[in-house]
Formats: sequence, structure tokens, C-alpha cells
Amino acid sequence: MRVIHLGRTDDPARPGILFVTRKWAPATGGMETYCLRLTEALAAHEPVEVLALPGRANGMPPGGLALIGFAFAALLRCLARRSAPRVLHLGDMAIWPLAAPALIWRDTVVAISAHGTDVSYPRRGGLKGKLYGAYLRLGARLLGSARILANSQATRKAAAETGWRNVAVVPLATDLARPTPDGSHDGSILFAGRLIELKGCSWFVREVLPLLPEGIRLKVAGTAWHTREAAALDHPRVDFLGALPQSELTVEYSRAMCVIVPNIEPANGQFEGFGLVGCEAASCGGVVLASRTGGISEAVVEGKTGLLLEPGDAPEWAKTIQGVSDWSPQQRHRFVSEAQATAQARYSWPRVAEETLALYPNAQVKPDPVAIPSV
Repeated sequence: MRVIHLGRTDDPARPGILFVTRKWAPATGGMETYCLRLTEALAAHEPVEVLALPGRANGMPPGGLALIGFAFAALLRCLARRSAPRVLHLGDMAIWPLAAPALIWRDTVVAISAHGTDVSYPRRGGLKGKLYGAYLRLGARLLGSARILANSQATRKAAAETGWRNVAVVPLATDLARPTPDGSHDGSILFAGRLIELKGCSWFVREVLPLLPEGIRLKVAGTAWHTREAAALDHPRVDFLGALPQSELTVEYSRAMCVIVPNIEPANGQFEGFGLVGCEAASCGGVVLASRTGGISEAVVEGKTGLLLEPGDAPEWAKTIQGVSDWSPQQRHRFVSEAQATAQARYSWPRVAEETLALYPNAQVKPDPVAIPSV
């Protein structure tokens, strides 16, 4: 477990915010970025203590044993505190039991971030889906006063399906940026993110890439999570860049002909909670083409920061990409300039921090924790 202190720590009258997360660097992903950037932005307002479980050096998340050890270490750290924090904020819904210390800290506000995957798993059905759904419903009963911060309306709806009612929507942000490109590009398509079925990279390689001119190549920046999805990297028109540092990723966003977020809608009901790549790429001068599904619709402002397309409609994707490739440098420069201005104004971490802080005091009176209801 890593303990990080951010902001002022010299004011004992303001214990500040205790932020607990299992999503942290060097693991890569939207949830890791969210936890890192949010805590940094919150620290500009008041002290933040972070209890984090670092990821693996290769960018993958920690294993199950590490997660169990982290849970016990975090609980012991909380119980050893000399004073209760003003806020106990958990980084995702799956770790809701780590709010247990708030049953002792009677004046502490509990907040939990909801991202999408951590609340949509019950939709998959089967034994695992049912058990996880029961797990979330138990949390909703025991932590009825907790303030849930959903990253989109789609995530808010999924959280409500397992009984979480005190839910507010706080869209995410990015601090990535680059100077506005001059209207030129390298002719490539860029996909950035984890290689899982939901994100649609292998679908794009199978269904869309063959419909495009032979000279157009797909660059993939990210981590190969699933074997079946990783097989798409063997396509002769795919260039795998691996997990790039942000400094290099911003360059790829701005130099690509377009940046795709081609999420599909799996039969198991899984969805993208927000789609951070959408606002990142637009802020860096990329032309974003994204699926109109889940929370991605809230990460892309239609016609301004990018273009939204029907998920799974290969001919529409191919036609739109061809149209973008035919833009003149002047057309491209105008679109990118407006996209950058809109994205940088709308998707800022100071805005996320301010909206989050405004929600902390609004938690309802905590219920009596003695009786444990059945699920």
C-alpha cells in the first residue's frame, strides 16, 4: 500500500479528505487517471491523504492477493488514525466495504466514485453476475447515506439498478493538451486503450479496416488484456505501440488522421462509463470518432469535440473515416481548433474537483448501522 499526502497538512482542525483506491499507477486506464488527477485537484482546496494500491510495472492492475492485502492494510491504517477525516472517498464501487471505518467516524461523509464497469457487472448474469449484484445491493443497504459520484448518466442508471439512490453525475476531465495542429496529419488511425471486447478494437480491425483504402493503417496504443482481442494486433495493417507515456500519447493524438473510440455493445450489458480518450484526444488536437453508446456520448460533444457514430455499423464508420481523410487542411484546422477550445473548457480537473467538493457536504444523516439487513 502506498500512502501519499497532498496539499496542506499543518491544520489539525481540518482533517481533510481520505481517498482510498485500488486503481493507481503504474497501472494504466481511465480509473487510474481519474484517481490520480482528482486527488491532485482536490488538494488545491484542502489536505488529501491517499491510500493507494499501485499497479504492476507493465501497466496491468495488481493481482487478487495484492487486493486482499491492500484491503486489510487500508482498514488498519484507517482505524489507527488519531482523528476522523471530514470525508472518506472510495475510488470505485467494488471496494465499498472499505467505508466500514465511517461507522465509527460518525461525522465523516462517505463518497464513492462509480465508473461503469464497477456497477454494470451484474448485467452479465450468471453466477458471478448475480453474486456481484447481491454484493452491491448489500452495500446500498448498509451505506444508504453515501454520496455516489457517477461519471455519466449511463453509470448513474446502472448504479440505481442495485439500489444506490444518492447519486450525482460528475463528468470526467483531462489535463492533456498540445498546441493546435496546423491541419496536417500522418494518414493513420489511432486507437488508445485496453484491448477488451467492449472497446471494439478487434471489431474495427475485422469489420472496418478492410473497407478502407489499403494505405490507411491503424495504430494501437495500450495494453493487451484479453488474448482474443490481442490477436487483432497481428493484422498486417496494425502497428502496436504498446502503453505510451502521456507525453508520447499526446503527440499521437494530434498527428493521427483520426482517433477512434469504436466501442461495441456486448450481449453481457457491459458499457463504457465515460470514455476518457474522447476528451483527451480532442483536447490534444485529435479528430475524435466515437460510438454513440454508454457514457461516451457525454465524453464527446457531437459535432464540436468529435463525431458520434452508431456502434457496430461498419459501413458508417468507413464512410465517415473516408470523409475525414478528404478534409482540406483548412477544414481540419477549423474543426480541431473548436474541438480543443470546447474540450479544454468543458473537461477540466479543477471543474471536477469543485463539483466533487460541492457534493461532499450534502450527504444525508447516516442510518443506524447496528442492524444488518438481508439481501
